[in-house]
Amino acid sequence: MSSNNTRLFYASCFALITTAFSFSIRAGILPQLGDDFNLNAQELGFINSMWFVGFPISMVIGGLVYHSLGGKRIMQFAFLAHMAGIILTIYATGYNSLLLSTLLIGIGNGCTEAACNPMIADAYEGKKMNTLLNRFHMWFPGGIVLGSLISKFMTDMSLGWQAQIWIIVIPTLIYAYLFAGQSFPKPKEEASSSISENFKAMLSPLFLFMMFCMAFTAISEFGPQQWTSLILSNSGAQPMLILALITGLMAIGRYFGGEMVHKLDQTGVLLGSAVMTTIGVYLLSTSTGSMVYVAAITFAIGVCYFWPNMIGFVAEKIPASGALGMSMVGAVGMFSTAIFQPIIGGWIDASRVAQQANGLSGDALELAAGQQTITYMVSFPGLLVVLFTVLYFWQKKNKASVA
Repeated sequence: MSSNNTRLFYASCFALITTAFSFSIRAGILPQLGDDFNLNAQELGFINSMWFVGFPISMVIGGLVYHSLGGKRIMQFAFLAHMAGIILTIYATGYNSLLLSTLLIGIGNGCTEAACNPMIADAYEGKKMNTLLNRFHMWFPGGIVLGSLISKFMTDMSLGWQAQIWIIVIPTLIYAYLFAGQSFPKPKEEASSSISENFKAMLSPLFLFMMFCMAFTAISEFGPQQWTSLILSNSGAQPMLILALITGLMAIGRYFGGEMVHKLDQTGVLLGSAVMTTIGVYLLSTSTGSMVYVAAITFAIGVCYFWPNMIGFVAEKIPASGALGMSMVGAVGMFSTAIFQPIIGGWIDASRVAQQANGLSGDALELAAGQQTITYMVSFPGLLVVLFTVLYFWQKKNKASVA
């Protein structure tokens, strides 16, 4: 890699660490936000959803303007959105200000995906592109590991949630410095076609199918993770350590993911991931004590390759969709997750009422309500097993036809 591309890649990684910190630290402080602002689980769900609403909005807009404005300007806007969101969160006065600040952080995160995915796809080819896309996306779970441990340490030290949010500023300033003065690579010929050609490619049955699948891969990954601190707080395991374990294994898996994709192709990897995720979510819904960590390991192996290989599939198999195609797929994933956040919060509230009616109270009530909520989430990856089986044989048939 040239020194320019190396610096761009490292800058992208720090930008994704910023995204990860905003995800994990916010997950860690949810109980504190609920206590300080007197918010119920559904209201916390709506606040969470703003993170996932801002993300797809800026991803779609970023994909539309990537070739006209360039990735550098998109990342400059990402920096402004991140800083504004962080500061507004720290000085939040209630529910509405938390909604706005979380939306701004989500917008900054979406700009990162919109700029960095096509930048990597434009700079590299084939196996190298798949390897670096996996290593770039490694820093989302890798950053969550760091953020989870930082959040747990600061919470144990009785440091307020505002101090934890200030930590997100560190990777934000680093990526801004690394991007400064660098030029983004020129887009590949297939990806640099007009917006109308991008849309034409996006209307293909394969692209529409992948968009539908992305809605469920995203919620399968983010649903259990974002609610870890509330759902598993009475399971006999440390919630933030569970989140760190899951994302740590995901980071390791993604670092070596390029070789696995090369051997099994994206379709085989996605099908295997769906099967493991289904097993992992089911185990999370039934386990307590040390078995929760076993369930978490299974879940991590499952969701590890979802996001980078969905993006890589579109970049490699539907290249004419360009930067807009990659942004749209990611946007659908985040928008789906945004829709389900308050729904999951509602599931938690309803499960508490149901378990209370069964005579449970205290920690036993919270454990039963949390496990019942996770049981509902098994349906997400379960559907993906069916969808990716169809995709596997669809692509296998297409390869045979080409041969």
